[in-house]
Parts: sequence; structure tokens; C-alpha cells
Amino acid sequence: MATEAAGATAPMAKLLRADAGRVLDRWVELVAGNVRGRITERELRAELAELFDLLVRALDDADGAERGELRAALAEISRGRARQGFSPTETAVGVFALKQAVLEAIEADGAGYAGFVPFSAFVDDLGLVTFETYAAEREQVIVDQAEQLLELSTPVVKLWDGILGVPLVGTLDSARTQVVMESLLQMLVDTGSEFAVIDITGVPAVDTEVAQHLLKTVMAARLMGTDCVISGIRPQIAQTIVGLGIEFGDIVTKATLADALAYTLRRRGVRIEDGD
Repeated sequence: MATEAAGATAPMAKLLRADAGRVLDRWVELVAGNVRGRITERELRAELAELFDLLVRALDDADGAERGELRAALAEISRGRARQGFSPTETAVGVFALKQAVLEAIEADGAGYAGFVPFSAFVDDLGLVTFETYAAEREQVIVDQAEQLLELSTPVVKLWDGILGVPLVGTLDSARTQVVMESLLQMLVDTGSEFAVIDITGVPAVDTEVAQHLLKTVMAARLMGTDCVISGIRPQIAQTIVGLGIEFGDIVTKATLADALAYTLRRRGVRIEDGD
């Protein structure tokens, strides 16, 4: 199969070697116009020159090894474009613009059309490699960013010696609860805190699932020897919890973060006096 493909594209390899300078210059020009200065022309030329050399060798390749190297190089470039924020079109044009550059060279020479069809199919295949690699890398970027946002949205802070605070804002789902639990438990290991205040003032709604997530976090902390207090239970949320029949058992709950902190301070033996 590789031998047949090489035989069909070998004439184009010969043509490209003979007209390498003009084709490469036009290819760089077309791609540079599309990326609009987001990569320097010097960097772009070096990148495309390497691909061009691999491409010519791949067109002559009988056993498929050179084609594999070309695909690997193209995949690496596509991953880089995805990480740098290039669009799918800006990434794909780096491959498909080569067809236009080659076609213009053929038209200028008045020969070589017979080999252009298999060459065009070969470039289309490379375009698929580009798209698939780009899509996979963008998905990974999105996953990484989501994980970073989860970590940023679930801070664990030290409120007092022996007292940690976990202010939650936004929807609490299974993935985020896992991050909360891991962050809290790690801080408990690092600080040896006796109390943790989980504040849900910024959580828009509490349903059965959210309540279960909170209970799991509290139980995990208890296994580490830490008592948890849940604060920020607004009247509407309190009504919802009662209506759903959710039981928090012996878990201490407070209306505000200030109330929860005062409670834990008293438990720590800290005397609190009202101001004038």
C-alpha cells in the first residue's frame, strides 16, 4: 500500500525538489497572511521549511517511515497552535495552503497536472491529522483549565490558629466536591487544625445532592480528627432543606460565617468580648 502511494506521488516529489524555493516562498506567504503576525515570519519559514523537506521525502517514501515522521512533526505543530490559541482555520490553512502554492507552480510551468490529484489527496490526509490533533489538544486544554478553575474556586484559608475556612461560591457538584475534600484534607494534614468552617453563603441552592456532598466532606474531615461547622445557611435554603427532609444530624450549623467563627473560637477556649 505504501509503495503504491509513493509511486503515485513520486512525480510530484521530483517537481517540488526542482521548484522548492518558489513553492516554499509562496507557502510561507499564504500562511503568514492568515495568521496575521501571531507568529514571526522567520519562525514560520523555519517551521514550514522543515515540513516541506519532510513532505518531499514522504512523497518518495516506499515503506511509510518518512510519512510517519511527517505526521509526527505536523501533529506537534498542531498541538502548539492549539495551546497558543490559534483557531482551527488558522491551524488547518498551514497545510491546505500548500496545495494552492503547488498548483500555482504547476500552472506556471504548464506541466505536472497528472501528479496533482494523488498529491492533493495526500495533503487532505495531512489536513485530517492536523484537525484531529488540534481538536484533541484543545479538549485537553479545556480540561486543564477547568481543573485550574476548580482549584481557584475552592480555596481553603486559615481563619485562626487551629481553624480553617472553606468559602464556597457557585454550584457544588461531584467534581468540585472532590476538589474541596482533597484541598481541605491536605490543609488538615499541613496545619493539624481542629476545626473547619464550610461557608455556603455563595452557594445559590442546596438540594439533596449538594447536601450529600457536604456531608461527605464533613465525614472525611472527621476521620482526620477535625470538627466541621457549616455556615451561611440563609432562610430560603433552610426552608428548602426542611422541605426535602435533609438531616444534618449532629453537624453544627450557623447562619453566618461570623457566627461560625465565634463558635469555633469559643470551642478553642478563646474569650470573645462584644465591642462598645
